[in-house]
Amino acid sequence: MSSHRYLGLGARKFGRGCNSRRAALLAATALSIIGSGSVSAADDSVNEALLKKLDKMERRIQALEAELKQKDASAKPGPRAASVRSANAAAAPSGEPKESADSKPDAKDAKGKPEAKSAETSAKPMLKLPPLPSASDKPILGLVDSPVPGLSIGAYGEIKFGSVQNPAANGQWQKGFDAHRFVLLPTYAITPNIIFNAEIEFEHAGSGFDNDDKLHGTAEIEQIWVDFKIIDQFNWRSPGIDLVPIGYINQHHEPTQFYSVNRPELYLGLIPSTWKVPSSSVYGTITEDLKYQVMIATSNEDFGDSFDNRTAAKTVPLPGTPYAAGIDGLNGLGFSRPPLGDFQQLNNATAVAGRLDFTPTFLPGFAGSVSAYYTPNLTPRGAHDDFGNFLGHTSMTMFDAEFRYRVPQTGLELRGEYVRADFSHPENLRANNDSDPTNNVGKSMYGYSGEIAYHVQLGTILNNEWEAVPFYRYTYQNLQTGGFAGTDANLPTGAGQRQYHTAGFALFPSPKVALKATYQHVIDKSITGAMSDSFLGGVGFFF
Repeated sequence: MSSHRYLGLGARKFGRGCNSRRAALLAATALSIIGSGSVSAADDSVNEALLKKLDKMERRIQALEAELKQKDASAKPGPRAASVRSANAAAAPSGEPKESADSKPDAKDAKGKPEAKSAETSAKPMLKLPPLPSASDKPILGLVDSPVPGLSIGAYGEIKFGSVQNPAANGQWQKGFDAHRFVLLPTYAITPNIIFNAEIEFEHAGSGFDNDDKLHGTAEIEQIWVDFKIIDQFNWRSPGIDLVPIGYINQHHEPTQFYSVNRPELYLGLIPSTWKVPSSSVYGTITEDLKYQVMIATSNEDFGDSFDNRTAAKTVPLPGTPYAAGIDGLNGLGFSRPPLGDFQQLNNATAVAGRLDFTPTFLPGFAGSVSAYYTPNLTPRGAHDDFGNFLGHTSMTMFDAEFRYRVPQTGLELRGEYVRADFSHPENLRANNDSDPTNNVGKSMYGYSGEIAYHVQLGTILNNEWEAVPFYRYTYQNLQTGGFAGTDANLPTGAGQRQYHTAGFALFPSPKVALKATYQHVIDKSITGAMSDSFLGGVGFFF
């Protein structure tokens, strides 16, 4: 057979076991050898030498094919490349991807395997092949290549189970299960500078409409917007649904970013995580150590009732009809978030929020932020007390400061946070005028927490490096400070003044998966006590 046909056969044989790029590289190497030793076809002795070279090349190809097949079977997935997607971009307002489960300070990257080497020894240098792609590098859920250039889809979710005290049953312990959330994270780079992001969330197993569905949840758009990357110092996020840049967990709320089964307590009402609003933002990098975000958003509103109780005139129910407060001394701001669809807003106020993130280079392992939120009016249209009197305007100012510190060369990690909300006229809040003195609101609400954790390397298990993170967190919050005013009696129950002792551990078989166990003891100043302790297990993932 001719030398070219012989070469083609070898390349085809190699191609059956490896990708076309490697085959092309080896074919090019073979052609260079042929070119360096080509002579006249009439010279039989030279042809014989050439065929020997080609025979040796085919054996080398076969050896590489076998080793690469072995590497395919045993290679461990490497760390997933960070993708630009909704929660990531919201968490990193500079436009850089948020630290993912793979890049969080306490996570360690998987160790790469060495390049494959030929079993055949040779004095000539071997052709160096590119590394094989790992499953975790795939842009569609870490599984497959994207069918559309620029498209990627990630996901995160949480499953919880365990036993909790039920205050409504006199503190009885009750077992339960909750498929709490599953979130899809589609991202599409329309151009390198115009990037679409979204976050589609299914909570508590989704929504059902029949009795036999056994579902009691929601399906919603948690984020949707388009980023316009202009320069590092200034970028624009189009009008859409985005996360208010307050605190750390509101923007970094994937379950691999905190160690307890539930989110930290300050984010369960005082900061109404996930705090999502109709908004538009600008963001960028001021210096290497400092980034910023400024947001204009629809204001929160002091209305916590269902959509059915919003009138066609976009007001609260008419005087004489009671309605639930959006801000109260038991749930904080938990029910005050603005509606996201169908022009259902109940006031015209515009809020502003801002955040500074700092990662000082002179203090490795340290990161923190300060943030603020202000709305000139929380009062919805037609707001009234239970006697038919209309309520005036109330503004709200919120401030948050937090830090995270992973002490270099150790497993020690420290976190701390303080948040405070102030109201200009608490006498105009619905909770102080709803004939229920137990949920009264004072002039302000505040809370703080401190957490200590330690990262323990467990070694290689199931072909991957495992890590355990035992932790303890103390939280105090006061949702019923002094300064009550309104038609309700000034009789706070103390239920809004709570202490949380939370301890447990998170086990990371991979930086993308967390197995958690948490015990929480809750204390408040009510007559009966909080009766809200819990022992929970959970599984979280983010990829």
